[in-house]
Amino acid sequence: MVEQVSLHRILKSISLKKLNRFFLLFLFASTVMQATNVEVDVHESDTAKESTLDKEKKAYDPTDDIMHHIADSHGWHLFDWKGHEIGIPLPVILYTDKGLVVFSSSAFHHDSEGKHIVEIKGQRFINFHNKIYYASEIPSGHGIYAQFNETTHVISNSKPWDISITKNVASLLLSAIIILWLFLSVARFYKRQQSHRSPKGVAAFMEPIIIFVRDEIAKENIGPHYKRFVPLLLTFFFFIWINNVMGLVPLFPGGANVTGNIAVTMVLAIIVMIVTNINGNKNYWSHIFWMPGVPVAVKPLLAVVEFIGIFTKPFSLMIRLFANITAGHIIVLSLISLIFIFETALVSPVSVLLTLFISVLEILVTALQAYIFTLLTALYIGAAMHEEHH
Repeated sequence: MVEQVSLHRILKSISLKKLNRFFLLFLFASTVMQATNVEVDVHESDTAKESTLDKEKKAYDPTDDIMHHIADSHGWHLFDWKGHEIGIPLPVILYTDKGLVVFSSSAFHHDSEGKHIVEIKGQRFINFHNKIYYASEIPSGHGIYAQFNETTHVISNSKPWDISITKNVASLLLSAIIILWLFLSVARFYKRQQSHRSPKGVAAFMEPIIIFVRDEIAKENIGPHYKRFVPLLLTFFFFIWINNVMGLVPLFPGGANVTGNIAVTMVLAIIVMIVTNINGNKNYWSHIFWMPGVPVAVKPLLAVVEFIGIFTKPFSLMIRLFANITAGHIIVLSLISLIFIFETALVSPVSVLLTLFISVLEILVTALQAYIFTLLTALYIGAAMHEEHH
């Protein structure tokens, strides 16, 4: 009964106002960064094994297919049917010299090779590797309306400001709806029911997780002032966990690689850095700029190291989440590609079994990475608020 009453108080504190403060803040920031295509340019990197301009018939190279799968796009590609791509079009929103231009991604007819032109308001656009460019007047080769440099990878065409609702942005909005539904459903249950009643449905699933984050993560690592950080930590945990799970189901309209996109993990890391340093006390800052208990000659050197640590700690959070989720997708797709690389069905039993094994590990990693990110966030906040002991 004591735990349920305490949980009831927590859920009352997790009001829509606090969710707006802690969750919608970085949701909006992530959405903006996704919409402006702040991401790793996987198609123009040095890892590409062949040019789009001179593909020849050779042994199957899965690099392009794998990178295409984990990258963002302007529409959801679900499957192919009789030579046609079946997917969900998303709105393309471009800000150009002639104002705002809005049209459906279906106008490109699922073309991402720069061969199909969309003409609106006297402006011509192409989609090349899921990036929108102004189309050239004359195609440069193989019907591609773009100009290339010597490496045949980087396009010299100028780009409009792309603020489209891409697959990752739409997935962020979908995860926002799921998270709000989860929290508000649990809050309504405890508001309507007596505190001595056993939780049911969504509340029964959520209660042990909320208590775990509160007691084992927030309370243990932050200290006496942990209560005001519980909504933030819960938001981090469920946001990362739910988007990790959604990323495991590629055919689900939400199976985007959100947490495997460095723009999203960067926004999360920036929020952690801001919250940590805003709540840092005098003891925290004195240990950074004038470390007590060490020789004076060493203090300036330690100050430089500790100051760099302000940025490297959230940077490690950003890279850890991005790398683990992206690596999991790449490994699964690489194992499946073995069947086509060796061009024999004899490899399929080994490939399928290894893929199944890695997929099970990925299911565990979805929750593990959410836990690690939330735990380290609590540790950083706790260290910033730690009082000096005499």
